[in-house]
Amino acid sequence: MDISGNHQFSSGQPAEGGGSPASLTQVPITPGYRDPQPAPFAPAPVTSGGLHHIGFVMEIAGSGSQVTLDAAVLNELMAHSDPSIAMAGQVGSQIKIRVGNTWLLASIRTQKLHEREPGTIMAAVDFLGEGDEERLTGKIYNFRRGVTRYPVPGSEVYAVSSPDMKQVYAADSRAHVEIGTVFPTKDIRGALYVDAMLGKHFALLGSTGTGKSTSAALILHKICDIAPEGHIVMIDPHGEYSAAFKTNGALFDVNNLNMPYWMMNFAEHVEVFVTSNGDDKQIDSDILARCLLQARSKNRIAESIGKLTVDAPIPYLLSDLTNIIQTEMGKLDKATNSAPFMRLKGKIDELKADPRYNFMFSGMLVGDTMAEFVGKIFRLPSGGKPISIIDVSGVPSDITSTVVAVLSRLVFDYAIWSRNEPQRPILLVCEEAHRYIPSDRVSKDSAVRSVLERIAKEGRKYGVSLGLITQRPSDLAEGVLSQCGTIISMRLNNDRDQAFVRAAMPEGARGFLDSIPALRNRECIICGEGVSIPIRVALDNLEEEKRPASEDPSFSQLWQETGGEAEILERVVRRWRAQGR
Repeated sequence: MDISGNHQFSSGQPAEGGGSPASLTQVPITPGYRDPQPAPFAPAPVTSGGLHHIGFVMEIAGSGSQVTLDAAVLNELMAHSDPSIAMAGQVGSQIKIRVGNTWLLASIRTQKLHEREPGTIMAAVDFLGEGDEERLTGKIYNFRRGVTRYPVPGSEVYAVSSPDMKQVYAADSRAHVEIGTVFPTKDIRGALYVDAMLGKHFALLGSTGTGKSTSAALILHKICDIAPEGHIVMIDPHGEYSAAFKTNGALFDVNNLNMPYWMMNFAEHVEVFVTSNGDDKQIDSDILARCLLQARSKNRIAESIGKLTVDAPIPYLLSDLTNIIQTEMGKLDKATNSAPFMRLKGKIDELKADPRYNFMFSGMLVGDTMAEFVGKIFRLPSGGKPISIIDVSGVPSDITSTVVAVLSRLVFDYAIWSRNEPQRPILLVCEEAHRYIPSDRVSKDSAVRSVLERIAKEGRKYGVSLGLITQRPSDLAEGVLSQCGTIISMRLNNDRDQAFVRAAMPEGARGFLDSIPALRNRECIICGEGVSIPIRVALDNLEEEKRPASEDPSFSQLWQETGGEAEILERVVRRWRAQGR
């Protein structure tokens, strides 16, 4: 159909090997007219260059456009052997429009039947980018993102072929990892550009059960393969990823983490030691600041520092801190009664006595092991194991967020204080990110939220990359998702989550976004800096030994097994009482 409302599709097809294009005829459409018998589909029009003409441009806007497509031609193309051409005209598929010597590529976002013209489809499209035209074959090459010249209404619309898709999605010479196959093709590989993805942060989103953990393991394994001397820190709240990185990762949990308590800054000390609220919290915090500074200044390392601050990671004895609190409480000129001092001292004594906190508050951790701890957590050097998995599932729930805050802040602080040294960029990956960077309606300020928000906003300048993995993007703090340059979205079932992701994604990806609820397991949509244009990818299968321990139990099978329950209960109760794994 042309812009005057008449059909202009060819009624014939040239002979094999080329020839002149079939002549175009104009058939006026009479409103309300219906053929007494359905006419057979016309063969899909093919020009001498093997191009499949499927419609015309009707309207042009800045980032998108409207086109008309011939339903009969699209139905005919469904039987085509090329899967890309067979998908022509469907929501999420691509079309191409010739503009001078270039091809403009666009993605179909929505479709509806023309109100007055049966067999004509109106489609809204988003422009993706443009590529040069190969003179002899009409194929696309040298594809790049962005649009420099727009088509005019009346321009012809063509189906995109698999050779075109190969040119568009082919990874260039930049460092990249191949993670799957581009939909709907069977052999075109989807790649992520590592430097662009990590340089501007990334987010992996998906509802429970969509293969999110396995996809995260796949991407991290691929990065580890091309960067064996990398520095990746992963916070694992469920103990899933230790099974996936047994061979190429350093695994830490409460039994071997040995994170010194004195590495906390003042805000983190307050989270752990101060239990009061309101005005009492401010009073307790002031006392803690004064006493903590005195405890730190007792270390001989403090003598070499001109002006000591309460945040400086200098070792101190917990017994020194409680003794100083006791001394301050006994002073006659103190500004308050003894209750705040008793609260602080009681909490510190409780942490020292509780074996669940030994990984952090043990008396064995008083030595100056900061360089050793930072080296083993950040993989400096990596020793062929570029990723450290920190399993915090065994950490008591009341200090889990503080532990994550300390680890995250150490990453950022290391990057700041090592700016004059040879650069060692670090990737921090946060699973269940909505726990640690919650929105205001879920939780108020916390130390971990402050540091992760700061990394999201400023980390790129210092060589710190942030990877967020979450099933509830709508529960993330406002603005954090928009700081992620690359978004990898698997199926999301919740409407609020879909709307949240839609707001964070660039405009050219809107057509892909509408298919988020319809994605299959282990399929994802990727857009942003890490890919040349938005793509839908069927992710590769991961070998059994590289998968995280996140498989769903088979109820029907396991509920047919029995035996050994008495021994199981005995072992479980023993671990339960010992509060250990």
